[in-house]
Amino acid sequence: MKLRSAVTSLLLTLAYATSAAEHAPHWGYGGGHGPAKWGDMEADFATCKLGKEQSPIDIRSAQKSALPALDFKYPDSGAEIVNNGHTIQVNLAEGGVLNLDGVPYKLVQFHFHTPSEEKINGKAYPMEAHLVHQSADKNLAVVAVMLKEGKTNAALAPIFKNLPHTEGGKTTLGANFSAAALLPAERGYFKYIGSLTTPPCSEGVRWQVLKQPLEVSKAQIAAFRKLYSMNARPVQPLNGRKLEEN
Repeated sequence: MKLRSAVTSLLLTLAYATSAAEHAPHWGYGGGHGPAKWGDMEADFATCKLGKEQSPIDIRSAQKSALPALDFKYPDSGAEIVNNGHTIQVNLAEGGVLNLDGVPYKLVQFHFHTPSEEKINGKAYPMEAHLVHQSADKNLAVVAVMLKEGKTNAALAPIFKNLPHTEGGKTTLGANFSAAALLPAERGYFKYIGSLTTPPCSEGVRWQVLKQPLEVSKAQIAAFRKLYSMNARPVQPLNGRKLEEN
């Protein structure tokens, strides 16, 4: 499936939905609607079972490379918190950009999974945040940040205190929220080419998985899990893909 179609799907489906008014898609994370069934649910979801560059992955034995530092420019922005039926998503009015190889990717939204979808040497974290970016030519790049249990994250407290409890619910943050609050101090990362982790699982997505986790409190994790106890796709085969780290 072409990446342009992936962008359309990104806007229309579950974890990448921007409209809380839509009905929740029929796929899910358990039972007869779980990840093992996604590829058979609709023709457009076939890549979920047939794709060879799927995400997430278990990151092991990455190749050391001279990867450039990630160039984040995340200003303060207005933000809307949306419960879209499968996750909590934060839509940003002016989220800023991530520059990759000289190309600016606009930060559109971020959302959460529990437990983490990516694993590092077989280890999953309690939660993971996905920061979703889009370039002018409709290509996608995701920055994944692992969230571990620790002290209360004051910068993210406005989100965890205002989680909409019902599907379709929305809350609005002030204009002074910056997605930089999701970035750890150390920004070494793993890099690979993968896919959306939700149907239609379209490929060609640039993944950057930060090595250093960010701390959130036990109570903050519990607040999210009260709404979504598990919304993580299992890891997928690497299938010989290049996996790099700096």
